[in-house]
Amino acid sequence: MSVEDNKAIVGRWFSEFWGKQLAAPDIRFEYSLHAPLRGRDAVREFAASFRAAFPDLGFEGTADLIAEGDYVVGQWIGGGTQTGGAFEDMPMGGLPAGSGKTMRFRGITIIKVENGLISEEIGLDDGVTALTQLGLIGAG
Repeated sequence: MSVEDNKAIVGRWFSEFWGKQLAAPDIRFEYSLHAPLRGRDAVREFAASFRAAFPDLGFEGTADLIAEGDYVVGQWIGGGTQTGGAFEDMPMGGLPAGSGKTMRFRGITIIKVENGLISEEIGLDDGVTALTQLGLIGAG
């Protein structure tokens, strides 16, 4: 696939918020705010619980995607307010249902596209900012 094809796939992946049909069966998914995940079903479960806890959760690009070969890099900002169910998948504890706490944070993601599917999503997020906003760690 071309670099432009790969960028289009990643664009759909982001706009559809981890579109399930775009993940490879053995996808590797890693960010500092969550336990590393392996496999399409694990990513689907995570995305569903994240969306259920933060119904207004959203992410948007803050710069054009750049790509070389199978790799696409994106810069983003995202967040939401936790008005839904409890969310336990944070390294410093969890949130009870409907805490009303809001997070807004940034990150950079490197995505590998193989045969039209996302096989890796490895990102560096501003987890300290999000954890502080959610009250899971102190402000210093």
